[in-house]
Amino acid sequence: MERPSWAPEEIDLSKPSVARVYDYYLGGSHNFEVDREMAAQAVAMWPELPRIMQENRAFMRRAVRHLLDDGITQFLDIGSGIPTVGSTHEVVRNAGSDAPVVYVDLDPVAVAHGRAILAGDPRAAMLGGDLRQPQDVLEAAAATGLVDLERPLGVLLVAVLHFVHDDEGPADIMATLHKHTAPGSRLVVSHASGDGRPDKAAEHQDLYRSRNAPMHMRGRAEIGALLSGFDLVDPGLVFLPEWRPEPGAEPVADAALFAGIAGVGIRT
Repeated sequence: MERPSWAPEEIDLSKPSVARVYDYYLGGSHNFEVDREMAAQAVAMWPELPRIMQENRAFMRRAVRHLLDDGITQFLDIGSGIPTVGSTHEVVRNAGSDAPVVYVDLDPVAVAHGRAILAGDPRAAMLGGDLRQPQDVLEAAAATGLVDLERPLGVLLVAVLHFVHDDEGPADIMATLHKHTAPGSRLVVSHASGDGRPDKAAEHQDLYRSRNAPMHMRGRAEIGALLSGFDLVDPGLVFLPEWRPEPGAEPVADAALFAGIAGVGIRT
């Protein structure tokens, strides 16, 4: 297979990548046959999976536009995956803003692809980092010169907190993010949850465990407890399609099927 220009030399294209599988679910082009084969296996176990991923990305786009409308001028996207097909910097640029965007991900495949994709955008950067070390992540983002922690910052934790288990201190992580960001910062969160479909929760967690990405689903009350110090904007914590749907959009009758809770908070 001929290596495309966006695929870094150090990446083994014969092995599937969870980050590229996610890109495939979103309708992106930064994936290969080996990734599509893995996606097909996952969809066979959980047919709604691509639609869940698409609804999660649609929530992120609506939330970023909301933050821009609220005057946020810098963004930190932690656990971003590969920044392709409707990622934060694309939403920001399509809105006519040159606000800087710093992406952070633990997966070296996502980081390598991300750096290649963002090479032509001086207002965006891709870093390797771990949400479980939040102060290091914030310091690394500030060191790029793109993020000023003394000003309100839009922090995105989209589909990442459920990969932090209770014994890894999710409440401490959130407290650190609160302590080291400026008042008026915004927090965008989506989180896998069994609320609405408790019959599917165990199967969903088993699926991710089988892909070497064990997740810890939480209920709405547990997720809300992690957001101490952040005032939720309307409509609060809701199923993914229910968070400020596009004007004129038809209500989603099966919102609970999407196994995800979403919300945006203001740092007080």
